[in-house]
Amino acid sequence: MEKLKSVRLFCLDMDGTIYLDNDLFDGTMDFLSYVKKVGGKALFLTNNSSKGIDTYIDKMARIGIETTAEDFVTSTDATVLYIKEKHPEVLFYAMGTESFVRQLLDAGLSVTTDISRFDEIGGVLISNDTEINFKKMDDVSRLLTRGAIYLATNPDPACPTAYGYVPDCGSFAIGFFNATGKMPHYIGKPEPTMIEMAMKKYGYTASETAMVGDMLKTDILAGNNAGVSSILVLSGGTDRAKLEASEIKPTYVFENIRALLSALEK
Repeated sequence: MEKLKSVRLFCLDMDGTIYLDNDLFDGTMDFLSYVKKVGGKALFLTNNSSKGIDTYIDKMARIGIETTAEDFVTSTDATVLYIKEKHPEVLFYAMGTESFVRQLLDAGLSVTTDISRFDEIGGVLISNDTEINFKKMDDVSRLLTRGAIYLATNPDPACPTAYGYVPDCGSFAIGFFNATGKMPHYIGKPEPTMIEMAMKKYGYTASETAMVGDMLKTDILAGNNAGVSSILVLSGGTDRAKLEASEIKPTYVFENIRALLSALEK
């Protein structure tokens, strides 16, 4: 546990880790106070690309957490960085919410939702599209069948809700695979990009950083891939049985954020 106590940058998943829908988990506020007290940084990382950061700031305020844009790293941020580095000249058809597309345009990417530009489009980017319709699915299928570069913001098959789960970007990707035989290159967690961005931005080393989350295949694997401590909380999408059956193992396991705080304060 001494290694855990040396962590100063806590990269926190949100849904299933510090809250569920609009219900803040017990211990979250005390945990954030602890991080501040030891001179650390709590940074919120999410694969959910359907919402802009302003939406997250508003939601956090409603449940009692005051944040700014500097407190978040999203899969959209990682996607912008990836495309600028790997495909800066490509026009991408973006399947996502209006907020998602606007974020990409504001970041200076060449994206469109206009299939009439079919001959110009060289890539497809899909995300957690809560505004998806058949036209978008048809547009993407046409472009993938032609052989466009294919990216996805995140591989999550489902997004947690208070009543269970709804399909996420990974499920859309499976649907397109069934239709076209094509699978995307995923950018968000479990890729290490968001954690690496966080460490670089705030000047922390891997030994000073931990990824805290409730999902083995995204949060925990991202931490392992980034070479930082991975902390699984069993308050969301993973229980003891799933952990035992998985080849993906975290550095630490706690029942919830309150139990993690208790270990840090010992």
